[in-house]
Amino acid sequence: MPGGGAGLVPTDVNSVEAPVTARAYFLCAFAAFGGIFYGYDSGYINGVTGSSVFIQLIEGSGATALSGPHNSLITSILSAGTFFGALIAGDLADWFGRRPTIIAGCVVYTIGCILQAASHGLGLIVAGRLIAGIGVGFVSAIIILYMSEICPRKVRGALVSGYQFCITVGLLLASCVDYATQNRTDTGSYRIPISIQFAWAIILGVGLFLLPESPRYFVKYNKIEEARGVLSRLRGQPPDSHYIESELSEIIANAEYERKAIPISGYFSSWSHCFTGGLWKGGSNLRRTILGTSLQMMQQWTGVNFIFYFSTPFLKSTGAISNPFFISLIFTLVNVCSTPISFYTIERFGRRPLLVWGALGMLVCQFLVGIIGVTIGFNKTHVTAAGATIANNVAAVNAQIAFIAIFIFFFASTWGPGAWVVIGEIFPLPIRSRGVALSTASNWLWNTIITVITPYMVDADEGNLRSSVFFIWGGLCTCAFVYAYFLIPETKGLTLEQVDRMLEETTPRTSVGWRPKTTFAAEMDEKDEIEQA
Repeated sequence: MPGGGAGLVPTDVNSVEAPVTARAYFLCAFAAFGGIFYGYDSGYINGVTGSSVFIQLIEGSGATALSGPHNSLITSILSAGTFFGALIAGDLADWFGRRPTIIAGCVVYTIGCILQAASHGLGLIVAGRLIAGIGVGFVSAIIILYMSEICPRKVRGALVSGYQFCITVGLLLASCVDYATQNRTDTGSYRIPISIQFAWAIILGVGLFLLPESPRYFVKYNKIEEARGVLSRLRGQPPDSHYIESELSEIIANAEYERKAIPISGYFSSWSHCFTGGLWKGGSNLRRTILGTSLQMMQQWTGVNFIFYFSTPFLKSTGAISNPFFISLIFTLVNVCSTPISFYTIERFGRRPLLVWGALGMLVCQFLVGIIGVTIGFNKTHVTAAGATIANNVAAVNAQIAFIAIFIFFFASTWGPGAWVVIGEIFPLPIRSRGVALSTASNWLWNTIITVITPYMVDADEGNLRSSVFFIWGGLCTCAFVYAYFLIPETKGLTLEQVDRMLEETTPRTSVGWRPKTTFAAEMDEKDEIEQA
C-alpha cells in the first residue's frame, strides 16, 4: 500500500493520534480568520443602508430611506455573488489546491472592495458587492473544507467552530464601525466601513502563504511524501513518527477505498457523483449532498440574518427605539460572546444535541417576540403632539429586545457553528470539495432569497408585518427542530474516514452509539493478504 505504515495500526482504532500542539491550534485558528470576510461584509451594510448620505446618494436629495427594491438589491447582491463563488471554488480547490483557491478569493474580494469604495451611485456599489461576494464565496466554501482536513479530530469541532466565531467578530467590527460613522455628514459615512475590508483580504491572503496545503489534497493526487511532510508540520511530529504513519496510512487506505467506490472519470462525473446512491441509503452521496445543502438552508431559515442585515432600519421604523444602531451593536456583541461556548459544548455533547436543543431554544424566543410585539410591544405605538412615534409599553419593547438577544445566544452557540462543522465532515474525499461547495452555495442561495424578500415583508409601504415577521421565523425554527431530530447524525470524535463508515452503518438517531471496530488501513492490508494468498 502506498506510504506504508499500515502495520502500525493498533487494535484500538482510537488510541493512535498525535497530541494536539500549540502549533496545530495556531495554524487551524488562523485559517478560521476567513470568517471575518463573511461577517464584516454581511454586517457593515446594515449601517450603510441607514446612512442619510448613502440614502441620498442612491435615492436623490431629500430622501430619508432606501426604497424596498434598492434596499433588497444592494443587500442581497453580495449573497448572489457568493453563491456562484462557492460553486466555482469547488472546482478550483480540486484543480489547484485548497490554499491557492482561498488566496484567489482574497484577490477577487479586494477588487470588489475597490469598486464599492469608488462608487458614486447604485451601479458601482452593486457591481462591487457582486464581485466581493464571489471572493467571499471562494473563502467561505474552501476555508471549511481546508480546516476540516487539517484539524486533529479531537478538537476539529471546536476549531471549525472558530470560523463561526470569526464571522461574529466580523459582524461586531462592522457594527462598531457603523456606530462610529453614523453621524458623519460626508461620504466617509459609507466609504470608511467599505474601505476597512481591505485589511481582512491582506491579512488572510498573506498569512496563507505561510500555511501548508491540505494533506488529503496531496493524497488524492498520490503525492504521499508531500502529504507526510504536511502532516508532520500540522501535528508537530517527525515525518517517520508512529503517529504520522498511522494517520497517513488511514487517509491513504480510505482514499483507495473511495476511488473504487466512487470512480471519477471526468469533470461532469465528479459533479454527478454528488447525486448518486439512494435517498435513504445511509452512506449514499445523494443523501450526504441533501443533508449538507438542507442543513445550510435550515441555518438561514432561522431568521438570524434578518436581525443582522435589517435590524437597524427595522427598529428605526417601529418608532419604539431611540438608538437602533446601539441596539444592533448589543445584538452583535451577544453573538460574539456566545459563540465560544460551542468550542466546549460541540466536543463535550456532540453536534446532534447542539442542533436539536438550539432549534428548540430559538423557536421559543421567536414566538415570544412575535406574541409580545402584536399584543403590547413594537406594534402598539402612539404619535405625540410633537409628531414623534412612541411605544405604548416600553417594558414590553425591552422584553422583545431581550428575547431577540436570547435567540441570538441560542443561534451563536449551536446552529451558527454546528452547521459549518457538520458539512465539513460528512463528504467522502473524491467529492468533498464539491459537496462542501454545494452546501455553502445553499447557505448563500437561501441567504439571497431571504434578503431579497425581507424588505417586502417588513417595509411600511410593502407587507408592513412588523413584529408578525417573527411568527414566520418561529415557524421555520420549528422546522429546524424537527429536521435536526430526525436527520442529523453524530460525528463527534471520529476521523473524516470513520465518519464515512458511520454514515454507511447507522441512521441519524442510532449514530450516537457507533464506534469504529477497525480501520481502512487494516482492512486494506487484510484484503491484500487474501488476494496474495
